Amino acid sequence: MKRVWGALLALCLPHPTVAQSTANSESWQPPTLSSERYDEDWSSLADPDLRAAHWTGAFKYIPLGDDTHLITGAELRSRYEANLDPLTGGPGDNDYLWLRAMPYFDLQSGPVRAFVEPIAAYAIGVRGGPGPTDQTGLDILQAFADVDVHLNDTTTVIFRAGREQMALGAERLVGTRYGPNVPLAYDGGRVIVHASHWRATAFWVRPVQSRLGNFNDRSNPNVALWGVYGNDQMTDRIGLDLYYLGFHNDLAHYAKGAGTELRQTLGTRFYGASGGWSWNSEVIGQFGQFDAQPILAWSTSLEAVHAWAEAPLAPSLTVRANLISGDGGPTDRHLGDFNALFPKGKYFGELSPVGPRNLKNVHAIASVHPDPRLTTSLSLLAYWRMRTTDGVYDIPGNLIGVPARGSGTFIGRQAEMKAVWRATQELTLSASASIMQPGSSLRALGHNGNLGLIGLEASFRY
Repeated sequence: MKRVWGALLALCLPHPTVAQSTANSESWQPPTLSSERYDEDWSSLADPDLRAAHWTGAFKYIPLGDDTHLITGAELRSRYEANLDPLTGGPGDNDYLWLRAMPYFDLQSGPVRAFVEPIAAYAIGVRGGPGPTDQTGLDILQAFADVDVHLNDTTTVIFRAGREQMALGAERLVGTRYGPNVPLAYDGGRVIVHASHWRATAFWVRPVQSRLGNFNDRSNPNVALWGVYGNDQMTDRIGLDLYYLGFHNDLAHYAKGAGTELRQTLGTRFYGASGGWSWNSEVIGQFGQFDAQPILAWSTSLEAVHAWAEAPLAPSLTVRANLISGDGGPTDRHLGDFNALFPKGKYFGELSPVGPRNLKNVHAIASVHPDPRLTTSLSLLAYWRMRTTDGVYDIPGNLIGVPARGSGTFIGRQAEMKAVWRATQELTLSASASIMQPGSSLRALGHNGNLGLIGLEASFRY
């Protein structure tokens, strides 16, 4: 383990004489890095002086001729996790090492683009063998082509086809699953429209199934996702999302049984900031058909943040609440379970033992910044079942179990501490420790001991 961390640190830390080669390197700021690397704007590096100002410039942006260039990038991540009595793995402890490398190549020539991102993802020490989110070997995470058509000075339309990661809004329903070792991608097509202060995307895709062999990941033939997602950035600090999502699954499984699911989702998200406050709220309704039963489900969430940017340590306080519908049981004539579809991986934090189905949840986070490059936080969470007639689920939607009647609604309480240090522009180190005390619902399922997670991570991205 020490050798892995030492090698990664040696690779990631730039040579000081290169990092400080020119005064321009002090003023140039890269774009915000995201899990969807294709959305990052590196066009400023067309200026050769800026490329020369940073040690990655020579291979980050490579001019190839008139209106043609190649952008390269990579992520190298090493993450160690130690689980105490994980819910989905049975009794006992489980500690393992995740390793992944994701280089990418973005070739752009006028309005035409080709984007390719291979992945090498391996897991060492997973009890019972690695699962689909732990290891995929060598494969293609993303590979797509698109054409950018300018309709006028303010409106462009992008036509895209292939395999890509896709995140919509706050990733409550469609995300990249970036936290686990193998991110999620989708095969299909998209049309993306940018016009002034609004953006909309229409798509039809199938999720990609991660497999343990090399170059054998394939889209899931039993599952399809389609929809339209629109965003109106009404002001610099306030935005509104409206969306429709369609979902089909031939192999759906709930506490009520298994069958074919055809689900429609309508939702809206309102977010913004004012002064030291920011907020993010979302309301979602779902309807459709599951194994000859109608679907009627819903979810609502609210997040409020207050930051004291000028105070010592720049503290902030975040409060979140979620209400997510569950089912009324075998005698109910409709399916009430909410389906979160393809949500982000670390949904409630580093330790996310339960998922967004049949759930009430409150979450408070206090953060401070002892140094501009260091963030530390303490999180407190509590979970309840929405309905006692339904079970407890994990993040992918798998049923953990249905507690016996009379066991109450309380699932458990959780505490988590985390520190994130941006050592260099490219290297981020983080550590976390989480513990969850099971409540009556989990104890009724035989989970009597505390659940815990320790995570140590080094991530290098350029």
